[in-house]
This record gives sequence, structure tokens and C-alpha cells, in this order.
Amino acid sequence: MPMPDLPPVTLLVVDDHNLFRRGLVALLGQDPGLKVVGEAGDAAQAMRLAPALRPDVILLDNHLPGVTGVDAIRGLREVSPSSRVLMLTVSEDAQDLSMALRNGAQGYLLKTIDGDLLAHAIRRAAAGEPVVSPELMGKLVAAFQSQGGPEVDALESPVSGKVHPEAAPDTVEQRTPLSPREEDVLREIARGSSNKEIARALDIAETTVKIHVQHILRKLGLSSRVQAAVYASDRQR
Repeated sequence: MPMPDLPPVTLLVVDDHNLFRRGLVALLGQDPGLKVVGEAGDAAQAMRLAPALRPDVILLDNHLPGVTGVDAIRGLREVSPSSRVLMLTVSEDAQDLSMALRNGAQGYLLKTIDGDLLAHAIRRAAAGEPVVSPELMGKLVAAFQSQGGPEVDALESPVSGKVHPEAAPDTVEQRTPLSPREEDVLREIARGSSNKEIARALDIAETTVKIHVQHILRKLGLSSRVQAAVYASDRQR
């Protein structure tokens, strides 16, 4: 029996740059699984629209006039509790990243993200899965180590699998030794490298990197790429 079509993920796009916002709306409109139901140029307008639209995901820029996106997260979640807030910004600032997550953002993406990956990340966010751009993994690990926030423990790259927080990395016993190549991959993960960057650094295929990451997590008894990065960083101390 064929499965019924799922309703599209509804979106409210919040960005003060009209040209970028219109281009983003046009890009997202090409995906039948996504539907933009509203646009806003600042946080105040988003606060007015969100309660009526009740979008599945609020795609939120940080550099907005008046109230910044990071500071608007709590208010947006209050007026539209069912909506997930997903940051899409040019800011790679560690403080912006940390505050966005602590204020309740479902994820934090850079505007340099590929269109297909963005669509995938939006779907994951709508399903309640946290996502973060691979380029920010290093800063995410640093935030985890310095603050130990539960929000950080649950985050993962939009191109990786779903995360289920388990034991802290410093309590994990290595049951099976890693191969030399897996050790190389683990060191790159600790640097915050994405799969594509690891593949380029080690001169191997990206699909091979994904397989190595899966093996590393299984051998170390870990559940996420972030935990593997923290484990590797702690081991190097």
C-alpha cells in the first residue's frame, strides 16, 4: 500500500536583506517538501506573524535591525511554541553560537550551506533533531568543554545521523582499538573538520570518511560526532 504524502514543512523566513530573503524563498520553493508561509524583515515583524502562521520552522538571521536574532529566539518560542527556530546566519562568532543554542534554537547554520543540505537540515529541525553547520563543530566542542551545557551535548552536523546523548566521553572505555586510519579521522574530527574536509586532508573518498566515523563511534561506544571530538580532545591532554 503506498504511503500517503506527508504535508510540507512550513517556514517563516526572517532576514532583513530583501534580495537574499527573496532568493532564499525562491530556492526553498523549488522543494515540494517545503512551503514558505511568511516572510519578515526584522524580529518585531516575525513576532507578529509567528502566532498566526504557526510555522513548523522559523528560519532566523542573527544580524537584524533592532533586536538581534539570537535575542529574539525566546520570544518567538513563547508566541509560537510549536515552531522550531533554526538560525541561518553569516556569524561564526562562538558567543552567538552558544547563546543561540542556550536560548532554545534548534540549530545554527551558516549561509554558505549548500541548498540541498539546507533543505535536509530544515527537515531534521522540523522533526526535533538539532543541527549545526560542520564548519562550527570545533567551536561547538569548545563550548561543550568550557560550559558543559546539555544543549551542546545533543547537537550534530546536518549531514550526520541522529544523536542520542549517552555517557559523557570521559567515562567511555575503548573496547576495540582504532585502526591507524580511524585514528587519523578522529584527530580531524577533534579539529572540527567536516567529512568533506577530512576526505580532502586524508586524500580519501567522503563516503569512506563516513564509514570510518561510523566505525569510530561504534568502537568507542559513543553516539555522536561531538562526543567523539570531545573524547579525542581530552585524550590529547
